[in-house]
Amino acid sequence: MRIDHESSDRPREACGVFGIHNHPEAARLTYFGLYALQHRGQESSGIAIVRDERITYHKGMGLVPEVFDDARLDFLKGECSAIGHVRYSTTGDSNLINAQPFVITHIGKSYGVAHNGNLVNAHILKKELEEEGSIFQTTTDSEIFLHLFVKNLKHGFEEALVNAMTRLEGAYSFVLLTSRGEVVGIKDPNGFRPLCLGRCILNDRYVLASESCALDLVQAEFVRELDPGEIVIISDDGVKSIHPHKQVQKSSCIFELIYFARPDSTIFGNNVYLTRKAHGRQLAKEAPVDADLVMPFPDSGNYAAIGYAEESGIPFDLGMIRNHYVGRTFIQPTQSMRDFSVRMKLNPVKELLRGKDIIIIEDSIIRGTTAKTRVKELRKLGVKKVHMRISCPPHRFPCHYGIDFSTRGELIAAEKTVEELRDFLDLDSLHYLSLSGMLDATGGESPENNFCKACFDGCYPVSFDDTVSKTCLE
Repeated sequence: MRIDHESSDRPREACGVFGIHNHPEAARLTYFGLYALQHRGQESSGIAIVRDERITYHKGMGLVPEVFDDARLDFLKGECSAIGHVRYSTTGDSNLINAQPFVITHIGKSYGVAHNGNLVNAHILKKELEEEGSIFQTTTDSEIFLHLFVKNLKHGFEEALVNAMTRLEGAYSFVLLTSRGEVVGIKDPNGFRPLCLGRCILNDRYVLASESCALDLVQAEFVRELDPGEIVIISDDGVKSIHPHKQVQKSSCIFELIYFARPDSTIFGNNVYLTRKAHGRQLAKEAPVDADLVMPFPDSGNYAAIGYAEESGIPFDLGMIRNHYVGRTFIQPTQSMRDFSVRMKLNPVKELLRGKDIIIIEDSIIRGTTAKTRVKELRKLGVKKVHMRISCPPHRFPCHYGIDFSTRGELIAAEKTVEELRDFLDLDSLHYLSLSGMLDATGGESPENNFCKACFDGCYPVSFDDTVSKTCLE
């Protein structure tokens, strides 16, 4: 047996975080919040609660319902505050020691942290801290924040948060739990990753979550998104907001809207479902083609495909059926059954597709291996013409802010032109959504300036090592 991720050709995000203050069902609501955020990380999950000024936690490798059952949640129950985490690793090994929340005790007080993002100066900070005597228990960059935080506690709680935050560079949305029951949300100055504040409808308790879909499940109303560079402290006194950073250019990750976030979430001021439909509509304007039907490779291309079909007037159909019951692990096929895992997930409706000209809508092509296999299967069953439309520009540059393509060699569009990629995939035509078209369709206030587009244009808003500055790479 071995772990099989959704597909080796799909990008994966760092994680999802959730927190709730002083609720009688804090652990159980955190469980449901993490369940709603499961798409953001499938390697490990964990929940930490504070009760009687002591932090208790449970975490494990696997999906949320694999790690937690009623017995575990009963062990964590009580009138308490809680934070939770689902993880996919972009830094650190995939093992239990790196599962979060990460909990420490310092001078008789405990603190837990859960992190979404990637610190680009982690190696510098870790070296500095180790030279000063810090001992690290994990290989993740998330632990660095706690070391910086406790070093500054002599200046007071709020000052420690501010001082630790100002040392960090890169993408981070943290939720922090203290043994006094405070729940803290922290968002980096560029606002790379989403983090929102909600309020439980029934008992007025406050909630933090990576995405608004988690608020919906726990019956909390959306209050607002945290501002870039904001610290929110939730305590018995209410909600306190601190803005310690000077204002910098907002650089929210636009790929959250294209792929990562759940379509029923609202992030960065945009409803994800409607944004993806708008991308599909713009794609139909930029790259029209005659065909019998428009179809996605479910589920990632579904919503852009609906928009493309509506704009083009070509019927939308589900030509591929997804098996939603494929588990996270399964017995691997022999070499003679290669591509078996791809076929387990999606199966074509042969009678619908045979002899047709089709338009496939995808949200991205990262490594190209899965798309090539699927197109090959379509050709075998007798599809006449296969056109592919991608609802974002080509991924030509690596991400250093929490997405798992960190080198250009992993990105097929960095190695091949669109024409070469069309031939590699055996397509009749291939078109990507233009960068300007994507931004126009996304809308909002100044989309050109408020989103990070580095994976498309090589313009990195935050330097990611000692040699690369905040300029556009060639």
